Amino acid sequence: MTMHEERRPVEPQDLFRLTLLQGARVSPDASTVVYAASTIRQDGPAKEDAKDGEEKEYVALWLLNLHSSQVRQLTTGLAKDSNAQWSPDDSQIAFLSTRDEKPQIYTIPVSGGEARRVTFLKQGAGGGAVWSPDGQRLAFAAPADADPPDRDRPYRITRNMYRFDAAGYLDGVAHDIWVVDVAGGEPRKLTDDGCQNSMPVWSPDGSELLYLASLFPDEYRMYARLRAVNLDGNVREIIGDRGNVLAMTWTPDGQQIVYIGGAHGRPIGSKQDLWVVDRAGGTPVCRTTSLPNGVGGSLQPDMAAFGDIATAAILVTADATAAFVQSQEGGTVRIVRVALRGQEEVVPVVTGDRACVPLDLVGDKLLFAASRLDNPADLYCCTGVGSDEQQLTHLNDDVLSTLELPAVEHLQFHGTDGVPVEGWLLKPSHGQAPYPTILYIHGGPHSGFGHMFSFDFQMLAGAGYAVLFVNQRGSTGYGDAFATAIIGDWGNLDYGDLMAGVDAAVAQGLADPERLGVCGLSGGGNLSSWIVGQTARFKAAVPENPVTNWVSFYGVSDIGPWFAVEELGGKPHEIPEVYRRCSPITYAHRCTTPTLLVQGEADYRCPAEQSEQFFAVLKANGCPVEMLRLPASSHAGSIRGDLALRRAQNDALLEWMNRYVLADPSS
Repeated sequence: MTMHEERRPVEPQDLFRLTLLQGARVSPDASTVVYAASTIRQDGPAKEDAKDGEEKEYVALWLLNLHSSQVRQLTTGLAKDSNAQWSPDDSQIAFLSTRDEKPQIYTIPVSGGEARRVTFLKQGAGGGAVWSPDGQRLAFAAPADADPPDRDRPYRITRNMYRFDAAGYLDGVAHDIWVVDVAGGEPRKLTDDGCQNSMPVWSPDGSELLYLASLFPDEYRMYARLRAVNLDGNVREIIGDRGNVLAMTWTPDGQQIVYIGGAHGRPIGSKQDLWVVDRAGGTPVCRTTSLPNGVGGSLQPDMAAFGDIATAAILVTADATAAFVQSQEGGTVRIVRVALRGQEEVVPVVTGDRACVPLDLVGDKLLFAASRLDNPADLYCCTGVGSDEQQLTHLNDDVLSTLELPAVEHLQFHGTDGVPVEGWLLKPSHGQAPYPTILYIHGGPHSGFGHMFSFDFQMLAGAGYAVLFVNQRGSTGYGDAFATAIIGDWGNLDYGDLMAGVDAAVAQGLADPERLGVCGLSGGGNLSSWIVGQTARFKAAVPENPVTNWVSFYGVSDIGPWFAVEELGGKPHEIPEVYRRCSPITYAHRCTTPTLLVQGEADYRCPAEQSEQFFAVLKANGCPVEMLRLPASSHAGSIRGDLALRRAQNDALLEWMNRYVLADPSS
């Protein structure tokens, strides 16, 4: 862009101009980074299947030389190539690709050439492959090597948790741990228990694999347990049922296991800690008791790419004395160094107003991704003490340089009980305060917003709205008391915090009290639905995939029988008044706010009947209401699904807010 060219506001189509980072790894010799990046365009092998004006997403692998900074494309970018892993000798990269009908595992020489297909599984591989220490085998998770069950014929269900959002009905598609020789041959299944087994990690001696087992056929919880399986298929428990496990790895000497998880019996929303346990098992030792927000926390993503790489990684130093992990701190995510031996010690290494994710550690070179409010994500590296930070990629500089990005105001205020709460307001680049303002509410509810790129925020600001986002009670990053304050009392303190945030923005002359809208996904959809039954101060509402009726949610959601119990404090027949009081449907008859419900038709987390009930009550009571239904869309379908779903969600959100928030009340 020349100095004479002007920037313009962000428009909905700009989402499809972005290049999105989807993971990266450093070569064992620390000379090169392989990273995956997605682009959206109308060419490639899927072009003939696309309708006019319909884009497709492609993901290519790239090699970045850390000495020369030269970048070379490794794969064609005519499919989705992801989950890249270096071979121990630096010569090959294993990756997952959709270039065939189902995702399969491939290898490709680092020097270039044709990729070679390793697996030919009928249902495809369920995740990326990891190399054995000797470079002879690959381990991965995948469903049974058989045709999926025919759901067009009658079938019987026996599992407690029988379906799972974005996965479908679990019989016949639950994942196991497999190994395959790199040279070729039939993959061998090591587990066979009906669980959802994932995230295999080789022991340094190559004799067994750590993995996570969840979605047990005879349980309702989705908590994961830490297990190990040897190459003969013998499975052993490492820590038993001590609480949910998010991530794990071995120490380089193979004598201990380091994992992120919660202690059994803590309330839902409580912090996760870093633990160390001997390889043989036993009692784990917590290494982060003094860290108020624990480790592994993240902010709510707005796009699949950063959401996929923002998983809780554990990077252990070569001498096994420390590990690097992410830790949420309010509206930021930093990387900390945690001592694994001796006195407990946690040292911040990578900080700032951003969301950071540790990706790899080779020697003293720490590779991480970072996103800011004004940048989706780029790669960075630094030393293990946080010095000499270097930005490695500039994936969206060209696009962002053409756009007017909003300034941010940090808001601090107090909830109805006097507890400090924080939020942020993005100011549109055009127009004058007080601005028409959208209160955008995060889901979870135990998650948070903050210094991470959100396209919806940018799009709304580009359309002339201020965007207010608050980390209300229930959010993580502010200690366990803050995160668990809503248990058994949804719609009280959290609602008060949100209204206090709106009041603060109005009092500071930033938000126009006569031009307010509210929206949110999942838990944010729940609170959006709650709000319009409590107040008429908002001119428009767009709840997406909300919880509106806790009683029916208990029976129809894939997580209902445990999530509702943990969040509300009991089963529906035990505490019926709590279920009634905390359900937005109870107050829906009072709603006068024009409401657009956005609902994924394949959402098993907050099924369509939740929106349908709310829609019916609003219609019956004369409130302006419409419903946008997204076919074949899961709970986060507008984020992770087909691009047409995100386009429909974006367009509908803008149109509804423009129709009612900006409407002339005298007309």
